[in-house]
Amino acid sequence: MALDKTSPQSPREGRNSLASRSDIYDVNISDPRSELVDRGDMSAEDVQQISALMRALGELRDAEQKLSDASLRFMKLNQTDMRALHYLITCENSDVVVTPGAIATHLDISTASTTKLLDRLERGGHITRAPHPSDRRALAIAISPATRKSAMETVGRQHARRFTAAARLSPTERETVTRFLRDMTAEIAITDQAWAISDHD
Repeated sequence: MALDKTSPQSPREGRNSLASRSDIYDVNISDPRSELVDRGDMSAEDVQQISALMRALGELRDAEQKLSDASLRFMKLNQTDMRALHYLITCENSDVVVTPGAIATHLDISTASTTKLLDRLERGGHITRAPHPSDRRALAIAISPATRKSAMETVGRQHARRFTAAARLSPTERETVTRFLRDMTAEIAITDQAWAISDHD
C-alpha cells in the first residue's frame, strides 16, 4: 500500500512548524494565556507592533551571535580572549597603559586566570609584555601590531557597521532608541532575583 504523502502533520510536527524563528518572538504565541505579560488594556495593533519590535531585537541578537562566533573562529580565540584584545585596542587608542590588574578588573576574573590568559595570548603572538613606564612593580600589556591589524580590518570593521545604521537615524530617533534600550536594560537586569544568584556568590 502506497504511503499517503499528503497525510496531516502530527501534533508534534505542527507545533515545531509553528514555532519558527520569527514566531518565537510573537507574544501571542510565546505567552498565549498572558501569564507573563498582561495585555488586557492593549489593542491588537499595539501587541502586533511590539511583537514585531521583539522580533527585530531577536534578529539583531542572532546577527550579533553569528558575528561573534565567526570572529572567534577567525581569530582562533575564545570569548574572554577577544574581550581582552578589544580592551587593549581601546586603551591603546586612548594612550592608556594596561596592566594585568586592569585586565583582571575589566574582565572580572582572578589574578591566576589573568596570568593564564596572558600566557596564552603571548604564546599566540597576540600580546607583548614590557616593563611599565612609570611603575617598576608592574608590567605593561599591549596588543601586537599584527593582531591589532587583523582584528581591526575584519571583526572590527564589521562591528563598526552598527555606527552606520545609527547614523541613518535622526537625532530625535536616536534619543528614542537610546531611551528604549536603556529602559529595557533596566527591566531585564538581574538584581536580587533568588533564582539567578549562584551558590558561589
